[in-house]
Parts: sequence; structure tokens; C-alpha cells
Amino acid sequence: MTATTPATPSSLERRFQLSVSIAEVEQEAQKRLQRLSKSVKMPGFRPGKVPMKVVAQTYGAQAQSEAMSEVIGRVYGNAVVEQKLRVAGPPSIAPAKAESGSDQVLQFEAVVEVYPEVTCPDLAGVEIQKVTCAITDADLDRTIETLRKQRTNYEDVSRPSQKGDRVVLDFIGEIDGVAFTGGSSENYAFVLGDGSMLKEFDEAATSMKAGETKTFPLQFPADYHGKDVAGKLASFKIKIRSVGEPKLPALDEAFAKSMGVASGDLSKFREDVKNNLSREVASRCKAKTKTAVMDALNQWATFEVPKSLVQDESQRMADSTREDMAARGMNMKDVPIPADLFTEQATRRVKLGLLVGEIIRAKELRPTEEQIRSFVQDLAAAYERPEAFVSWFMGQPKQRAEAEAVVIEDNVVTWALAQAKVVDNAVSVEALMADAGQA
Repeated sequence: MTATTPATPSSLERRFQLSVSIAEVEQEAQKRLQRLSKSVKMPGFRPGKVPMKVVAQTYGAQAQSEAMSEVIGRVYGNAVVEQKLRVAGPPSIAPAKAESGSDQVLQFEAVVEVYPEVTCPDLAGVEIQKVTCAITDADLDRTIETLRKQRTNYEDVSRPSQKGDRVVLDFIGEIDGVAFTGGSSENYAFVLGDGSMLKEFDEAATSMKAGETKTFPLQFPADYHGKDVAGKLASFKIKIRSVGEPKLPALDEAFAKSMGVASGDLSKFREDVKNNLSREVASRCKAKTKTAVMDALNQWATFEVPKSLVQDESQRMADSTREDMAARGMNMKDVPIPADLFTEQATRRVKLGLLVGEIIRAKELRPTEEQIRSFVQDLAAAYERPEAFVSWFMGQPKQRAEAEAVVIEDNVVTWALAQAKVVDNAVSVEALMADAGQA
């Protein structure tokens, strides 16, 4: 076997020649046929007594193919070790033009990507915003009010409907006089003004009483998620079955009990809400700060990443999206989700993964047992029996591995903030909650 490395077209691609001895392939093929002859069954022969000539006639091509793959893989592996390559993905191996006078040797060209050289970043002078948030009494009052709204009851009224009311109605939609899929329903309920329906539909159902009907036109937006009706003009007929006026529960002992405070003590209820809100705010501040750190690392990481790793990550993201949508009840049988839709995100993930991995290795940021337990204890604070939760969690390999991964990322964030120029970014609870999706 010989291996040479000519000039490569990219910084991570390596090309080299593989020389495979025909005699070595033949020898490997004979070994396979010998092993096969001991167990193969054929009509007219006892097991293990089939003549080698007959075995070779039947399985010779298969043995040759397997032997060729085996020898090429062995030669390729030796070349990788000799050249000390950190291979990032499977190779592409194809026949190459044989050298003159080498009729006993087959030539192949191997093309493979290697991992880039990654160094620990110098973040001195790099500005990273650390998100902070102080909880006020007004924030606590708004949170309690939100909890009340979540438990709103609706009482039927005879007056015309208005914003905030819940209407229950039947509707039939047609396009060019023909009903379309998803355009009809009975006893459909929604709250006026909550944004769950198109504006024209919401406005049409406003100022109507129970028992009234109405027909109105509705122009679907060009970018409507239902492609069959997007950009088309429909005609809807609705019949109001009931109009419900919202009634918030009183902030009293009964409400506190419904929220899990057995004593019904409102001061205890307020304290519990504050503790839960504090945990949520801390979690979201931490998430946004982590995003800021990862953005800074991503800006620093200018190295090229292996295409094979990006392709694998893109496919994983596409598969995960498909599984998530299927779990939500969507029929994904005929819905294509191309992996290349995730190329940009996958590239970022791969790049950050390589850089974070180097930081963890160089700065020895693996989590300690105490850190993992502390993280799990924080999670357990929301449970009635925290210690039982901790014991269970620490005994579950999958959950423990997930906790370890989070703690590792926390260690990286802590290290980065210690190196960089940190600027506090104070935000309100309202802004933090409104921006939760981005965090």
C-alpha cells in the first residue's frame, strides 16, 4: 500500500491514493469461501461437505466484493493512521487510473474531510451582555392577574357580543360556491379579540347575539398557512349559538386553594407565586445570557467546518422537526422537510460544538458531582418532596446525562463571562416574558 497527498481544493479536504494488492484481495476472498464452505447447505450435499469449486461458483462474486471492501477499508484505515488525520466523516473512495506496470495493483482515490484546528478563544475586550431582571410588586400583581384570567369562566348573556367575550358558533365556508376542506365546523368556540381567528372573521362575529346569522366575504392572505385557500376570496355563513361574558374568579381563599395552597392563605399564595416567578425569571435571564455568550463565540469562530458534519446535523434537525410535528397530530406522510432548510442553523451548531468542546478540554470545565447535584436540587425545588425527586433523578442515566450537559454549558458561560467585558442589561419582567421565545 502507498499513500500520497496532493494539493487539496479546500482546507479540510484530503485526497490520497490507495494501492490495493490484487493478491491480497484474492487471499481474503478465499478465506471467506473457506469459512462459508463449512456451513453452506446445498441440495445433494451434506452440510460442510460442499466442494470448494461449487461454493466458489455460487458465492465467488459475493466473496470477491466483500473481500475488496474489506481490503480497501484496511488500506484506508492504515493511511489515516500514518498521516495522523482526524477524520470528520466517511470517505468517498473511487477507482483511480492505475500506474504503468502495476497490473497486480488496483489504484483508488480516497477523499475525506478532517476536523479543523480549533483553539481556545481570547475573549478579552469582547463585550457580552448579561441579562438581569428585578421583580417588583407590580410584576407580582400582574402575574396573579394572569393566573386569574387563565381560570376565567364564561356566563351566557343575551346582549351582542363584544371584545373579550367567548362566542360559540357554527360556520360554513365556500370558495366559488364550493365548500372547502377545513372551512366548516359546529360548536366552534373562541374569544373575540384574542387573535386566534383572522381579523375579518373576528369582526364579523362581533356585535352579534345568540341565534343570529350572518354571511360575509373573507379574503385569505396570500401567505396563509393553508395553501389551498391562500390568496382566495371565500364566503362564510355563521350562526351564533351562545355569547359568554368573562367572569374572573375572586382573589379569595377558594382561589388560593385551587392553586394548590391547602390552607387558602392568600399571603402564602402570594409567596408561592413570587418564588415561582423568581425561578422563571432567573431561568430566562440565564437562557438569554447564554445566547449572548454563544453569539459571541460564534462571531469569534471563523474556522471552516466539515460539510459532512453539517449535513448530518441538518438531517437530524429535519428528522426532529418531522417527529415533533407528527407528535402534535399532523399528518407528515406526504410533507417533505428538506434537510437543507436547516443548513445555516446546523452550521452554527457544529461550529459552536467544536469550539465549546475545545474550551471544555483546554480549561477543564467538566462538571463536578457537586455541581450536578446542585443543579438537580434547583429543579427539585418546584416539587413537594424535593429529596425524593433528587434521588430518583440522579439514578436515571438519561436524565443525569442531560443535567450534566446543561452544567457543562453553564461552566462554559461562566468561563466566558469571566474572560469578556460584561455589560449588565437590565430588562423588565414584562419584556423578559414577551421575549421568552427568543430566549
